Amino acid sequence: MRFLKALLDFYINSSIHVALSCYALVRMTGYLFDITEIQSPAWFAFYGTIVGYNFVKYDALARTQKLQMRTELKGIAALSFLSFLATGFYFLQLERNTKIIAFVFLILTLLYTLPFFPNRRNARNWAGVKIYIVALCWVGVTLFLPIVNAGLSMNLTVMLVALQRFVLVFVLILIFEIIDLKIDDPNLKTVPQQIGVKKTKIVGGLLLVVFILLEFLNSDFSFTTLFLKLGIAFTVFLFLLFAYEKRSKYYSSFWVESIPILWWGLVVFLQ
Repeated sequence: MRFLKALLDFYINSSIHVALSCYALVRMTGYLFDITEIQSPAWFAFYGTIVGYNFVKYDALARTQKLQMRTELKGIAALSFLSFLATGFYFLQLERNTKIIAFVFLILTLLYTLPFFPNRRNARNWAGVKIYIVALCWVGVTLFLPIVNAGLSMNLTVMLVALQRFVLVFVLILIFEIIDLKIDDPNLKTVPQQIGVKKTKIVGGLLLVVFILLEFLNSDFSFTTLFLKLGIAFTVFLFLLFAYEKRSKYYSSFWVESIPILWWGLVVFLQ
């Protein structure tokens, strides 16, 4: 059991799980827009997420606290390096315009992590900004990147899906912010810090209603897609409803991050 727990912790701490969630959302984009050439954007997103998330999580600690390289951290460093090489390989497979999109979100990731200006904190610590940057990056990588790579136009349907995905990711992050309420720096001014847990859950619930209502504006409306999104919205709502500060780290870092994987899995199963 100890070995299995260590394996699960490495799987989560090395960002493989969140990378699978990102991969699943790219594949969802392929399903929604009937994109056949989806492998390169999907694997670029997968490996890029591992590199980006590990960089965000461990760079500051390594620089400020001089982390000792425990066995797990050495494994994460090795995985990140291999993922960096894989990210570069799949980056070269992308179309020219897609590479520009990918570069833009790379800059956002760096801005999120590194202080670019003297005596200024990074974007991650800018009050109230973190949640918007993360949600925007997820929409860009999982939706705009494969859309541009496939040469599709940015029509109303794409914009509606982008708004839906932004809302969904935003609510998922709210769950993380509720659980991390006691350990987050008060200066971050996360949503629960500013309005409280109860109001945060109300906001999240209302946003999920918006997530569903937007589906009725889609010109490619189908009942199958609607029912799937209703199921996902209800699942997210339950996780939001039962989120509180003393929840296990696995509640958010494993179960909540599994929701995009579940969504894609249901689509594959029903096809």
